[in-house]
Amino acid sequence: MTARDYVSEADRTLEETYEEPMSLATYVDRVFENPTIASHASKYLLEAIEAAGTRTVVEEGEEKERYRFFDDPHNDGEHAILGNTEVLNRFVDDLRSIAAGRAKDEKIIWFEGPTATGKSELKRCLVNGLREYSKTPEGRRYTVEWNVTTADVEERGLSYGADPTTVDDIHWYESPVQTHPLSVFPDAVREELLEELNDELEDHVPVRVDAALDPFSREAYNYLEEHYRREGKDALFSAIADDQHLRVKNYVVEIGQGVGVLHSEDDGRPKERLVGSWMHGMLQELDSRGRKNPQAFSYDGVLSQGNGVLTVVEDAAQHADLLQKLLNVPDEQSVKLDQGIGMDIDTQMLIISNPDLEAQLNQHSDRNGMDPLKALKRRLDRHQFGYLTNLSLETELIRRELTNETSVWEADHYLDLVDRIREPVTMTVKDRDGEPSRREFAPHAIEAAALYAVVTRLDQEDLPNGLDLVDKAMIYDQGYLQEGDSRREKEEFDFDGDGRDGDGGIPVTYTRDTLAELLQADRDRHHSELAVEDVVMPRDVLNAMAEGLSEAPVFSTGERSEFENRVVPVKNYVFDQQESDVIEAIMHEKRVDEETVAEYVEHVYAWETEEPLYNDRGERVEPDPLKMKLFEIEHLGRFSEAEYEGNLPRESVRNFRREKVITSLNRHAWEHRDEDFSVQDVDLTAIPVIKSVLESHDWDDVERTFEDFDPRQWDDPPSGTETETVKDRTIETMVEQFDYTEASAELTSRHVMGQVCYRWD
Repeated sequence: MTARDYVSEADRTLEETYEEPMSLATYVDRVFENPTIASHASKYLLEAIEAAGTRTVVEEGEEKERYRFFDDPHNDGEHAILGNTEVLNRFVDDLRSIAAGRAKDEKIIWFEGPTATGKSELKRCLVNGLREYSKTPEGRRYTVEWNVTTADVEERGLSYGADPTTVDDIHWYESPVQTHPLSVFPDAVREELLEELNDELEDHVPVRVDAALDPFSREAYNYLEEHYRREGKDALFSAIADDQHLRVKNYVVEIGQGVGVLHSEDDGRPKERLVGSWMHGMLQELDSRGRKNPQAFSYDGVLSQGNGVLTVVEDAAQHADLLQKLLNVPDEQSVKLDQGIGMDIDTQMLIISNPDLEAQLNQHSDRNGMDPLKALKRRLDRHQFGYLTNLSLETELIRRELTNETSVWEADHYLDLVDRIREPVTMTVKDRDGEPSRREFAPHAIEAAALYAVVTRLDQEDLPNGLDLVDKAMIYDQGYLQEGDSRREKEEFDFDGDGRDGDGGIPVTYTRDTLAELLQADRDRHHSELAVEDVVMPRDVLNAMAEGLSEAPVFSTGERSEFENRVVPVKNYVFDQQESDVIEAIMHEKRVDEETVAEYVEHVYAWETEEPLYNDRGERVEPDPLKMKLFEIEHLGRFSEAEYEGNLPRESVRNFRREKVITSLNRHAWEHRDEDFSVQDVDLTAIPVIKSVLESHDWDDVERTFEDFDPRQWDDPPSGTETETVKDRTIETMVEQFDYTEASAELTSRHVMGQVCYRWD
């Protein structure tokens, strides 16, 4: 596009976002057409969250519905909150109760958790989501603006924070606290209007507008009322609300306008931080008939800025003195500018803190009923963020921390995530001479870091016999545990729901810093192409993370010892993944195709059933004993000739066919049935148990297929040997099929063969 095209596109974007100011009557008509534009603060926040829709995720081994709003969809996922779906869902449930006025009206929502658990992302995600929702027709947000200079008055104008001598008859001043347009109506009229609106509203959450005009708008309203009353106007309200004095305008929700955020570094007296401060020079300029003039108030406090939508106190432990001042704000919905001037507030209050706030709140807990902070604690509604306990989510988070990736991982099935978890990361860094140099985290390296971090966060007190923490991590991530030929669902394991999973462990910031140091590690020379020296292997990552624990001040002595002990099972798991990659690469050309697998399953089914069986082509399937036997011996490698009488299977083979093939297929068909209990287009090879049994290989398969192969020659195989041929094909396959580079494939296969050669016959 040309520069002019870009400017035109920007014009269209703003035209879609902003509207021309309208009269109060026109706004009321719009409200009855689209009631969501009149929603009160908590209802508006709820609607913004629900408008983004939901998606299904698996966390801690269970399927959950997640609100897409928390994926930061309007910002390409940059500030998505990964995990903690159950916590966020409970927050939305509480928000729904608050919005409907069913309870918890007096509550201040409190998000607490250790560092690097996504609390800061929550604030950014809320701001982004509300901003973008306010640009949509359903999410338009409105306030009022005033102009009293058109009332034929010369003695004073309307302003705040400006020189009143500059105000003329075309100067409009917006309510500094985003006051609701319906607040202009007298109480009785407003109640009648809302009653009629809610009667027509097909929603369980009615619209509530309880706040009166803000002090600045009240000053304008009172002035106009007095002026027109002196003139003897009959339709007094119509004169005040005439569009020459009052207009309704939309605004985009942003920090400072509908969203108030109090940062940890903000200071000032409590009243200044909450609502703003008086500008004394302005008090002398503005006539207020012997009292302070609300036009001379700054309205830059967190409640003033957040009026209408959301108020966030970030790092609340730094503002603990304010929490007592906020005690009655949620239920009374009012604050004072000073002793003489009050201001109604409609905002959803939310505070964010590390666990240190809880320590401050409990400093007087030993006084029992005399605890001076008891009333405050009763009003706080805590939602606790924890560290991620899902391998896939932690992998995604680490990649975000290292790279500029922001898209949120979505998958219809866990198997869709497997490749993303294991895939490598290649980055460009500058070497000591300032030259760009490529570095690679080999496949499974980021996975290793993520799994180790997750394992340190899991409670081992509730581990069933026979499982380790890696098993628990895999159950939490995929919802089941694959143990050889059998698959066990999470429901089969007795995990204590009151465990402390995610309460502690290695934070992602430690992992990120460790990986960054590995990237910048000195190299002997600069390579234009990736070489083995430029590859960071999974074992490098795990060793660095474990060794760095002793120097990291964030960990206690007990944590260091405990975390160091948990690295061994992670190393074993990662090695198994690398070993599987190498074996599958060696056997890649020998893999059985899906048609052969499907044919075998059809023959097994025909062998078992007494009824005629037809395949999807309408052909009758006659079980062929020889085909089944050859498949089980040659492809599965599970049986020998001795387990057959001619072509007829013995008991061990018959049990395998029934238990591992037919039962698995029946279970899959039942789980994927339609409402009428029919099953359509069953992909036999997509059944996890069958896929594992029929399509995986082991070293016995390698030895049977390549009789002259010797893993001890792998590093430098003699020319012309079968080992040389196998290695060349394996490296090529790992690069083309498994996302390895030649360097990482070389290092990974060397590492695997170095372990295998010790047990090779």
